[in-house]
Amino acid sequence: MSATIRRAAPADAAVLAELGAATFVEAFGHLYTPEDLRAFLDESHSVSAYAGALADPAYALWLAEDAAGRAIGYAQAGPCGLPHADVRPGDGELKRLYVRAGHHNGGTGRALMDAALAWLLRDGPRPLWVSVWSENFGAQRFYARYGFAFAGEYEFIVGAQRDREFMYHRPAAPPAV
Repeated sequence: MSATIRRAAPADAAVLAELGAATFVEAFGHLYTPEDLRAFLDESHSVSAYAGALADPAYALWLAEDAAGRAIGYAQAGPCGLPHADVRPGDGELKRLYVRAGHHNGGTGRALMDAALAWLLRDGPRPLWVSVWSENFGAQRFYARYGFAFAGEYEFIVGAQRDREFMYHRPAAPPAV
């Protein structure tokens, strides 16, 4: 079953908050204490956090929906905020890309990635960034297929826990001749 990808609208903030929290817990919930996980979800996956991103023209979000209209994945892109010395104003970042566990390997992640990349590159080539948990080997392989290469690491904070997070970079493509 293929998913429908659409640009998220302000009315989708609650759906994105639920989906964002659910997919984060599916992927990483086992890594954290309940207190750390709750604090992170309350801050990063609240309705107000998604409403703010949806209202900011510097950011864009997409929803993947199954045939019944249920949200099964999402992507978020915007200006790069990663703590790397090579990040420059104008660099773009894939902030998030999550698909519900039961829908992996069906092309939904690829479709979301393609939508986010098209938006990030809408004004022409530019350097792009993404970060991924150091132990998420599947995501690392996925991003490598899109030309992203390891560029460094930093600590991703969830409550009191510090995770080893990798930063991946893709240089601006050379202009077409």
